[in-house]
Amino acid sequence: MAKPSIELIEALREVAKKLKSGVHYAWGHHGACNCGHLLQVLTQLDEKEILNHAHTGAGEWTEIAVESCSITGAPVHLLISKLEAAGLTATDIHHIEYLDDKAILQHLPGGFRWLKRNLRQDVIDYFETFASLLEDKLLQHISIPDRILNGGPAIHAKPLLV
Repeated sequence: MAKPSIELIEALREVAKKLKSGVHYAWGHHGACNCGHLLQVLTQLDEKEILNHAHTGAGEWTEIAVESCSITGAPVHLLISKLEAAGLTATDIHHIEYLDDKAILQHLPGGFRWLKRNLRQDVIDYFETFASLLEDKLLQHISIPDRILNGGPAIHAKPLLV
């Protein structure tokens, strides 16, 4: 599963929220599909800009993610790099497009079920569940000193000077 990051968790939740609000969604459209919507949030590009970048590569996001070249710096690579920087791998990108990571499916509200890659509500359920799993994973790596848990003085951070 993806490396948990606050950026990725927030992006997954933002996509689910946008999809709930009725934004344009089309699984067969690079800029408005599952990965396309995630890229919209992560890059602040719109679906047309993402589509233009995606057309510099060949195939669907699952193929583009596997075939991207980190040396060429082609625009499509910039999109894949953004997904990777948020914590995703090529395998995660494939799972996002097809909504088929069993670890996520097992934690869906109501239990395991297969989802349809092009149904808006299934995408919403998958992204929300994925975000929750990543959040749980991230929280496992945060330790709080015993003195704070036991009512000791709080730690105050000094403001950063810029």
